[in-house]
Amino acid sequence: MKLNHFNPVIYYLTTVYLFLLLTSCSTTSSEDKDHMVFRYNSYNNISSLDPAFARDYDIIWATNQLYNSLVQLDDSLHIVPDIAKRWEISEDGLTYTFFLRNDVKFHKHPEFNTKDSTRTVVASDFTYSFDRLVDPKVASPGNWVLKHVEQYTAVNDTTFRIQLKKSFPAFLGLMSMRYCSVIPKEIVEFYGSNFRAHPIGTGPFKFKLWEENVKLVFRKNELYFERDTKGNSLPYLEAVAITFLPDKQSEFLQFAKGKIDLLNSLDASYKDELLTPTGKLRDKYKKRINISKGPYLNSEYLGFYLDTEKDEIQSEVLRKAVNHGFDREKMITYLKNGIGTPAVNGFIPKGIPGFNNIKGYDYNPEKARKLVELYKKQTGDNEPVVRIATDANYQSICEYIQRELEKIGITIMVDVMPASTIRQKKWAGKLDTFRASWIADYPDAENFLSPYYSKNHTPNGPNYTHFKNETFDRLYEESFFITDNAKRELHYAKMDSIIVAHAPIVPLYYDEVVRFTQKDVRGLTNNPQNFLILKRVWKEKKD
Repeated sequence: MKLNHFNPVIYYLTTVYLFLLLTSCSTTSSEDKDHMVFRYNSYNNISSLDPAFARDYDIIWATNQLYNSLVQLDDSLHIVPDIAKRWEISEDGLTYTFFLRNDVKFHKHPEFNTKDSTRTVVASDFTYSFDRLVDPKVASPGNWVLKHVEQYTAVNDTTFRIQLKKSFPAFLGLMSMRYCSVIPKEIVEFYGSNFRAHPIGTGPFKFKLWEENVKLVFRKNELYFERDTKGNSLPYLEAVAITFLPDKQSEFLQFAKGKIDLLNSLDASYKDELLTPTGKLRDKYKKRINISKGPYLNSEYLGFYLDTEKDEIQSEVLRKAVNHGFDREKMITYLKNGIGTPAVNGFIPKGIPGFNNIKGYDYNPEKARKLVELYKKQTGDNEPVVRIATDANYQSICEYIQRELEKIGITIMVDVMPASTIRQKKWAGKLDTFRASWIADYPDAENFLSPYYSKNHTPNGPNYTHFKNETFDRLYEESFFITDNAKRELHYAKMDSIIVAHAPIVPLYYDEVVRFTQKDVRGLTNNPQNFLILKRVWKEKKD
């Protein structure tokens, strides 16, 4: 019999007490501790706290607080140490050797069956975590991050080696992804599939309570290994509390009342309440709220499905007319309150190495009309019609494009449908034209070019447009063998120019991270991936 056997009744009572402590605002003591708790809302429900399923932002934000990987990214997307204190890459780019810290401990749990209910992370933990990531029985959506890997092995407790099938310069950035987090075998096997609701990692916060669709609570990890530049232990906060209000309007109302600390979006339902048309915070909020902006590795666009017999979609001439036919500057100013940058330089967004000021499509209605007339002569179709599928969040943008393109002779039909329906139909090739976002998973411009590689045609990959170009494919394949970053980025620019030249898409804008925080929040920084990093955040105590 284990002396430290896990007692679910005691655990439940403890976590319920914690839940009441963190959510109560009726006592002086809880108000005194308010500055030690960071609160935010996740309006999409979190389905799992298992990093192998960290597919969407809501899960990534939560699991970022719970886990660590071999490496991590700083706010400028530089790859820096995490559990691996250093690494070596062979000259041929095929072998990565990581040297691990020896002071990283898992969150405490009785199943470790040690005196202090924890143990140190060793290289074999990464072997187990990666094995699980590619295990078909687990069915992780993140198994693709290891598709370039031939094998991996724990050389000893503090050395982990990965051998690639072929050179892939972006590989190190992939290792920063939440999918690649280290997890303990004994705890996963104890909970089985229910590890999703009983996570144990190494991160700055540890799991305490999850009332699904209502509240999620993390507490400070007293064993966390990272320190700030002055040698102080991280994190500074005592707890993180996440609510699940189901819509952005409710989230905004709670933020306006000071009930949550962060608003990480600019929804149409309240954007004019918060911001002026030029993107400035309105006077009534300046004393209570801070706003911060920064580059976001997200390109918003319209995609054309090219494996169709419809003349309007098949015609490169008409696709170019669409690109020239509306004013992106005006769209950003009046529909986005100045948030975002007009996408006039190709698909690769600002904020990532590989962005190049290549010439894209400017607003040129005269040229657009001439292209429409050329299309009519080439096809005999005197009434071109294009249907655009979008969800409600982007309806106003698509309707703006609709009005502008009607002026140059193209009829636009806007079909509003749920985002989940659009995703399904994009994969199935059942949408002629669709509004979409492409958000980088890792900090390399290759991420923005893979959707146009012919071998990635859906359903085998993310090439929703079914674009195919032999020169593009050749350059894409060559880029994997170019270890010099500057030379590889020139390849990326050439590929981006090919996308512009053949117009399988209509780049709309490069998005921006825009965050609103309460005045007492300190240390929260932006990053181009829009990830939430709370280990260096604190809140000033209110008078």
